[in-house]
Amino acid sequence: MKPRHKRAALIGGGLAALGLAAYLVLNAFESNLVFFFTPSQIASGEAPRNRTFRVGGMVKDGSVKRDNLTVAFVVTDTAKEVSVSYTGILPDLFREGKGVVAQGKLGNDGHFTATEVLAKHDENYMPPEAQHAVDQAQKSIKTLK
Repeated sequence: MKPRHKRAALIGGGLAALGLAAYLVLNAFESNLVFFFTPSQIASGEAPRNRTFRVGGMVKDGSVKRDNLTVAFVVTDTAKEVSVSYTGILPDLFREGKGVVAQGKLGNDGHFTATEVLAKHDENYMPPEAQHAVDQAQKSIKTLK
């Protein structure tokens, strides 16, 4: 084999290995990517079914139902609501009327099953995405009146 052919084979093999590595990295990145949706976006069908994402808003007053470690509650952005169930220990700051972000999957029946629940850490904090969603929902309610 001529040196020119050896060099071409080496460059081709290097490019193939680089392409494979890039594919594997991008595939892992995509599978770990988690998007945020509001209850209004979920109600309009923008959220994916059977794929992990986050939903955020306020826990609706009077909606928390406990059954041992399983908790069912409703997350609202003041315009639309999503029912959520979670099995596990909730954060100490989880309360009705307070901000929450839940990560999980939306089933075909429209019920969100959470694998993780995050509560805001003080009275002044709300995740920026959730605050924006609540503000947008309140604006849309005001324009409908």
